[in-house]
Amino acid sequence: MNQNAQRFFTGPRAGVLPPYEMIKEEHEVAVLGGPQGSGAVTTTVVNMQPETVVPDHIVWSLFNTLFFNTCCLGFVAFAYSVKSRDRKMVGDVVGAQSYASTAKCLNIWALVLGLLGTIGCIAVLVAVVLSFNHPMA
Repeated sequence: MNQNAQRFFTGPRAGVLPPYEMIKEEHEVAVLGGPQGSGAVTTTVVNMQPETVVPDHIVWSLFNTLFFNTCCLGFVAFAYSVKSRDRKMVGDVVGAQSYASTAKCLNIWALVLGLLGTIGCIAVLVAVVLSFNHPMA
């Protein structure tokens, strides 16, 4: 064993590795094998697609289907959201993004029209109630 090994410790015991650690390292080299010859090295490259997050807006579509289904826009948005999720599951990112974009647009329209309809109904209801309470003379 070589006495000129790397130094690991400082202080009074600064010196070489204890014998059991050197034996352990020699055993690891023997088990793993020494360096291979300078033969041709073949490599395999695996191209992994990064996980792209495509929102499918399915929860928003379900909400619009249940509460703001103006002209069935919420239901159609829900159908496009399901199509987007299906495309994402098979790995078609471009198709999933296309369906998700359509679902988002339909959800926006369903939400805006639903809110305008709700506000309009409340305004008409308030006007009717006020007209019954305050008849014109």
